[in-house]
Amino acid sequence: MRARRIPPWALALVLAGAVLTLAPLLWVLALSFKDNAALMADTHSVFSAPYTLDNYRNLFGNGDVFRWIGNSLIVAIGQTAGVLALSSLAGYGFARLEFPGGRVLFVIVLLGLAVPEQAVIIARHQLFSAVALHNSYPALILPGLSAPFGVFLMTQYFRAIPRDIDEAAMLDGASRWRIFWRVLLPLTIPAQATLGIFTFLSAWNDYWWPLISATNRDMFTLTVGIASTQMNFAQTEGLGFLMAQAVFAGAPILIVYLFFQKYIVQAVAGAAGR
Repeated sequence: MRARRIPPWALALVLAGAVLTLAPLLWVLALSFKDNAALMADTHSVFSAPYTLDNYRNLFGNGDVFRWIGNSLIVAIGQTAGVLALSSLAGYGFARLEFPGGRVLFVIVLLGLAVPEQAVIIARHQLFSAVALHNSYPALILPGLSAPFGVFLMTQYFRAIPRDIDEAAMLDGASRWRIFWRVLLPLTIPAQATLGIFTFLSAWNDYWWPLISATNRDMFTLTVGIASTQMNFAQTEGLGFLMAQAVFAGAPILIVYLFFQKYIVQAVAGAAGR
């Protein structure tokens, strides 16, 4: 069958959309290479030389930034690992096990998708205050482990796997845990990769809860740390320095996506096919 040719106007629209999407990113990147004094006088100087690496030199000389990046990595990796473990176990339980109240419990989990974080933020703050966990990694990680979408995604993915696989493994004497760990879990890698990427991105970019829980500067995540230097329209550190921080903060996200984008495509294609 002959492939259908994409009309030129469609390509032009896609190109225009790409330019509009990339323009703010390129603007931030260009600002990061400009001298702060020049930007204070006129931000339009970004379109003309000279350019400098001083902002990045100052960035690498600022110990707080690396501390904040380390905190963000610990929180993002901890939340991602926890969500993957809990969502996979819960998804397998809802999809493969029959137990009293299972359907009702699954509906209750899905209702969590309708509850905004702002609705429980006061109760959450009081809870962590009561157990003296603020300004600690557990306080920053544990709330993110509640992932109704992750449970739903893994449940649907496990349900799409034929039960004949379980039955064949049981005939070979495999236990429930062995079937889950050795047989079914490897088949869900595309869904896990997708869930892991979205969880990592959400944890890395989270600002609301770290702003409330982390009041100690040493426990700031990167988002809170960068925001703390942006008072009075970036007069404290300089606009170019702040843009260099933004570029540095976004680099890990870009790297994660480039390495795992094939799993996102596989998961979307698999969901569409099912």
